[in-house]
Amino acid sequence: MADAEVVTNEERLRRIEAITDAALSGLNVAELLDELLERVRDLLKVDTATILLLDDHTGELVATAAKGLEEEVRRGFRIRVGRGFAGRVAATRTPVTIDNVTPDDVVNPILLATGIRALLGVPMLANGNLVGVLHVGSLALRRFGPDDVQLLQLVADRASLAGQARAQVLDRQAALALQHSLLPGRLPDIPGLDLAARYVPGHDLGIGGDWYDVFTLPSGWLGAVIGDVSGHGLPSAVVMGRIRSALRAYALDSDDPAAALTSLDRKIHHFEAGTLTTAVYALIAPDRTKVQLSSAGHLPPLLAVPGQPTQPVNLTVDRPLGVGRPSTSRRTTVLDLPPGAALVFYTDGLVERRSELIDTGIERLADAVRSGPAEALCDHIMVTTAEEHPTDDIALLVIRRQPPSDQAAGAADSDVLRQPTAIAPARAGRTAPIRNRDSGTRAAVGVAPAPAD
Repeated sequence: MADAEVVTNEERLRRIEAITDAALSGLNVAELLDELLERVRDLLKVDTATILLLDDHTGELVATAAKGLEEEVRRGFRIRVGRGFAGRVAATRTPVTIDNVTPDDVVNPILLATGIRALLGVPMLANGNLVGVLHVGSLALRRFGPDDVQLLQLVADRASLAGQARAQVLDRQAALALQHSLLPGRLPDIPGLDLAARYVPGHDLGIGGDWYDVFTLPSGWLGAVIGDVSGHGLPSAVVMGRIRSALRAYALDSDDPAAALTSLDRKIHHFEAGTLTTAVYALIAPDRTKVQLSSAGHLPPLLAVPGQPTQPVNLTVDRPLGVGRPSTSRRTTVLDLPPGAALVFYTDGLVERRSELIDTGIERLADAVRSGPAEALCDHIMVTTAEEHPTDDIALLVIRRQPPSDQAAGAADSDVLRQPTAIAPARAGRTAPIRNRDSGTRAAVGVAPAPAD
């Protein structure tokens, strides 16, 4: 067995310079990890070098980059923290050496099949958090010395930052894709109502669990919900998706928002234990004159009635979903929705600021809300109240009952659109909201009444 090699000061300096080379900063994450493994294999005169990054969602180490053990990466090798050689390094968060590898020391068959005889592994840490494991192997028996451990730890420290950045980017991309797939791509066309919505992901905290949804029910009622699942990143987005789907199912069984939220609360306690969720669920009557609302710890929606100051809806707020024991006494509030009135639902990212009380943010939002077309109102709210780079997610949903004049205009527009020859001379008159089929938003277009016969 080869003893640990005596390393001169000159060799130590050469090793350090190779790993701290500023030129490596210009590489992307995959290229950086690949180059670091190539250099450490050359510097330590080993046959294999492998990086396994921690998957936070499964608690497993995943082979991500390798030299000499590329098969690990191709097969997507995974191992739980605490199992095998790499799992032991991760669990202890200290360097581990094996001078003579036996089947009892490793669980990865690829290591045994390759003929690895000696192993050295070190943890990859960033801000005290485990990022992964870096290990090297030799086909010959050898003892790794303190200088070898020190060099490998230096490589691991540099790779940790890159690995953490990679994990954050992948997590954010997956969460954003999931969230966008679950948010309505296009709000439904509802006779008598004007709908618009916005969603903006947070910049500082990452994608969260904010969501909104609008759906019609067999009874003719319209369901609308906005909510916020605690936490950020992919786990919160996944839970949000499950909660959204569950509420839709419970909504089919009940025309009482409080009853639907009660069922959802039981589901969260059982299947999503430890998750805190706030939500406001509203049901709008088929004739659009009444709204039933139930709140689970969520910020109150605002009601803008023409000719009146915008006010938060005076509704009973029950505790959030998933908190304490499942509640059996949630309550529903009923309110009138006059023609031209708008309900504004939102999440805390729109009104919360670190330097002020949340009441101040709600007052600022109320000042910005006025009765008018939903799409224009959404635009005005986002311009006047939303931060340019919000730290938290923003979800905004506006539901406006169209006044009779708008409904009549909409009917006239439909008549015009059904008569292509009448469109050209009718461009200079009144404006009316129509559905933009590409973006799912409402746009104002000038349409004049059709000429009298």
